[in-house]
Amino acid sequence: MHRVASSGSNGGSVRNRKEKKLTYVLNDGNDLNDGNDSKHCAGVNCLDVLKSSVSGDQSYLFTGSRDGTLKRWAFDEDASFCSATFESHVDWVNDAALAGESTLVSCSSDTTVKTWDSLSDGACTRTFRQHTDYVTCLAVAAKNSNVVASGGLGGEVFIWDIEAALSPVAKPNDAMEEGSTNGLGNSQPVTSLRNVGSSNNISVQSSPSHGYAPTIAKGHKESVYALAMNDAGTMLVSGGTEKVLRVWDPRTGSKTMKLRGHTDNVRVLLLDSTGRFCLSGSSDSMIRLWDLGQQRCLHTYAVHTDSVWALACTPSFTHVYSGGRDQSLYLTDLATRESVLMCTKEHPIQQLALQDDSIWVATIDSSVERWPAEVQSPEKVFQRGGSFLAGNLSFNRARVSLEGLNPPPAYKEPLMTIPGSHPIVQHEILNNKRQILTKDAGDSVKLWDITKGVVVEDFGKISFEEKKEELFEMVSIPSWFTVDTRLGCLSLHLETPQCFSAEMYSADLKVSGRPEDDKINLGRETLKGLLGHWMAKKKHKPKPQALTSGDVLSVKDTKKNLNASKSEDSSAGNDPVYPPFEFPSISPPSIITEGSQGGPWRKKITEFTGTEDEKDFPLWCLDAVLNNRLPPRENTKLSFFLHPCEGSNVQVVTLGKLSAPRILRVHKVTNYVVEKMVLDSPLDSLATDGASVSGGPQQLFAGNGLLTAGSKPWQKLRPSIEILCNNQVLSPEWSLATVRTFVWKKPEDLILNYRVAVSK
Repeated sequence: MHRVASSGSNGGSVRNRKEKKLTYVLNDGNDLNDGNDSKHCAGVNCLDVLKSSVSGDQSYLFTGSRDGTLKRWAFDEDASFCSATFESHVDWVNDAALAGESTLVSCSSDTTVKTWDSLSDGACTRTFRQHTDYVTCLAVAAKNSNVVASGGLGGEVFIWDIEAALSPVAKPNDAMEEGSTNGLGNSQPVTSLRNVGSSNNISVQSSPSHGYAPTIAKGHKESVYALAMNDAGTMLVSGGTEKVLRVWDPRTGSKTMKLRGHTDNVRVLLLDSTGRFCLSGSSDSMIRLWDLGQQRCLHTYAVHTDSVWALACTPSFTHVYSGGRDQSLYLTDLATRESVLMCTKEHPIQQLALQDDSIWVATIDSSVERWPAEVQSPEKVFQRGGSFLAGNLSFNRARVSLEGLNPPPAYKEPLMTIPGSHPIVQHEILNNKRQILTKDAGDSVKLWDITKGVVVEDFGKISFEEKKEELFEMVSIPSWFTVDTRLGCLSLHLETPQCFSAEMYSADLKVSGRPEDDKINLGRETLKGLLGHWMAKKKHKPKPQALTSGDVLSVKDTKKNLNASKSEDSSAGNDPVYPPFEFPSISPPSIITEGSQGGPWRKKITEFTGTEDEKDFPLWCLDAVLNNRLPPRENTKLSFFLHPCEGSNVQVVTLGKLSAPRILRVHKVTNYVVEKMVLDSPLDSLATDGASVSGGPQQLFAGNGLLTAGSKPWQKLRPSIEILCNNQVLSPEWSLATVRTFVWKKPEDLILNYRVAVSK
């Protein structure tokens, strides 16, 4: 402890710009037999099927989820397994579509469109960042694999030439757009693209930073939710919050017509192979069939009682499967308007995909189910009975009102289920700031250690509130991270300088090999654990090739390389990751961050190769991990007064205000009081060079003097002094921060009292 000066302050540096944050996403790998890491942990937003004719003897199902990942599912008789995870998006995956034989295209709420090698182990081939808001939908041309369209909440519709996108172009490195495997690595060029708007006027906007001049036009006035394209890629239809359908020529970006009829948002669109007929589903609960040649609505189908979110049509475009917010899947004959309830779900239906004679159904749940559909002969479903006429909206409401519940569905059980993990729906950060209690959608309560990224204990289905009360600890540690569960799992956000505000003693963390009173910074050690794989690979990566006979290395370059080598060796080799901060190699966490180049990226910590550019990481992270250089921090110390208890005859040991680390234990204060009383001599006679010490927990300060903790034999004895606050005797193990938070409870400086311990 040291006395606070009467004036002056250590005005630290002020950061004028917003630093990039680092986020790590935890995976629940407890049940390794079930391979939880291969399951989606949030709702599935999109589906697509790769036919066996393209991928050999094997058919694949691709799913995109709100957990930010896409997965490829293979099938073995009646079972399914995840054969690849595509991880690079940093927010919800909203749509995915297969373009051609091996290119998977996805779009996300992170405002990007990404292309992937669908038959690889998860390689992202390009990233496009032209959208200004969430990208919500995609459309592909079945017989023209180069044409892909994307739309989003910014009102933009882009038309992409995938072949040009994946072709390298001779451009300077600084004119290349970011995009590579999992967001890191060598850059490739961005393709030209067309932006389609409600006007026929198309303006050209150059992009000097990338060396390309994409074709851009005025977009929708409001958000775009749905796109559809014919097989040849010669017609594109878009819809959204404007309640109208816009039809475009994707080859030129020009608008050809606008169709009105829906009374609410257009949520889903389908085009037949020729581009003449279009089906639309809306939040007005209606399905409409349009003849684009005649520019009019042919039929209206009142099948659902709530928003229609998903449509899938038979190859002949004679029957449509539909699902939506009412959790029901219907089959409707477009000619006779006869409908039948196929099945009911427990969650709203997000998307549908046909495979052979069955249909895949995705919902806001993390599981996906395959149901019988009789795609080749849909009339067989109607032969089961229970059909009704899909009349107008008032007719449908009257039918539901008269019949009460819907008729029994045609099918009771799915053919196959691909299970997911339950998303986290509730969480509580415990006072120790190292553990989080969670509750998932299946009512299972778990305790997480966030500095190791593992589940400490699975309590099963118990009361979340009761367990939270049971785990309450009277301890005060600064908040050094923030957390959310938007992706269905725990996402921990680290920002500087806040993430370096929490410290603990090595003894409390059970770290061996260090003095028990050493302070360990939770933020820095967590970063070391997260980047440990990268640092290890970076340390052992091949050294630069030797110089040829014609090359000369300057003395300056030699010193620079030598210093860099020493710095790397000392940082990675002599500063190990402590056990409380070791993350698992099975079901490891993923890092989401952004460096000084490119945009945000996401990658599992075990997939680092050591070749990643340091510019892909926030500078403050590398400073902390490689150089042990932390930014100036506030509120690491706490000021307080130390007085005898009223009515006590013990001597006064100090008159001024004291200052000490927030984590200093009460028993250290006790030792300080005892020493002052026992020695009864001027403190300056025992002082060492206090000016060179900053006041760590290994030292006790008073005025300008320093007493080394543990250096006196009497300090090992049971103290005869007890410390009080607000007339409450304090536990010797409490920290000053804990006393201030739970006992003092005032904004003013803490006041502690001491007295001779009362004998019991």
